[in-house]
Amino acid sequence: MKKNLKMVILSRSARLYSTQRLIEAGEKRGHQMLVVDHTKCDLVIEQEKPQIFYRGTEINQIDAIIPRIGASVTYFGAAVIRQFEMMKIFSATSSEALTMSRDKLRSLQLLSRAGLAMPKTVFTNYSRDVNAVINKIGGPPCVIKLLEGTQGMGVVLAETQSAAKSVLEAFNGLQARVIIQDFIEEAKGADVRVLVVDGVVVGAMKRQSAPGEFRSNLHQGGTAKLIELSQAEEQAALRATKTLGLAIAGVDLLQSDSGPMILEVNSSPGLEGIEKATQKDIATAIIRYIERKVALQ
Repeated sequence: MKKNLKMVILSRSARLYSTQRLIEAGEKRGHQMLVVDHTKCDLVIEQEKPQIFYRGTEINQIDAIIPRIGASVTYFGAAVIRQFEMMKIFSATSSEALTMSRDKLRSLQLLSRAGLAMPKTVFTNYSRDVNAVINKIGGPPCVIKLLEGTQGMGVVLAETQSAAKSVLEAFNGLQARVIIQDFIEEAKGADVRVLVVDGVVVGAMKRQSAPGEFRSNLHQGGTAKLIELSQAEEQAALRATKTLGLAIAGVDLLQSDSGPMILEVNSSPGLEGIEKATQKDIATAIIRYIERKVALQ
């Protein structure tokens, strides 16, 4: 028999679509759902007695947490998750997996070691010989990405050597960390977002960039539609999620002539676009996963 649980969603706002859907799905299954802004938590670290206070009140008697941590507050958000973990409270996303997936360079290195295909990528320590850096990925067109960028922000397509050189020199001058990637032209401005929960693909959509735009992110005006994954695409998404230790993830793939290529693995994937494109109740799949894990503790 299913036990009614008390769950905390770590989110900056209860009005966000993903947060609202998780509240609805949890309450529909009889659970008590609370929203806590992790940026307003105070952590008390004491021998054998870790505590968390939110707006002056101690948080206790919690069964599970669902982190929805924004990229800009990853460091503190991971610390909050780690504190809950020290209190023996189950987290749908572990602090270690969150920090690993948010480090784009480290995650690409781990995915590469696991044998997963990805666009050829170059990272340097503000090299002054930017032409040599560009040539290492085969020259333009190339994609230049800020390591801290999200939702398509800080991503530039440089179509010529001079454009790529100008962008790299500008980022270097600002001491902004970037990676340079080969542009996969045959993808035609589209990518595939795969939502994985507990080792199972629960939804997939193809995102197409808006006219005149190469970024397919919905936040950048892209559109999405339901897609049926090939076996290779499904296996790539599952392996990428497992490699980074994530139970819940949004895996972004490119469809290339040589097969699926991993672009990124998102540890706090938004639910709005993929639920609307697939007409699937992904929020409930997440709640069911938490129920199974808590029952095993």
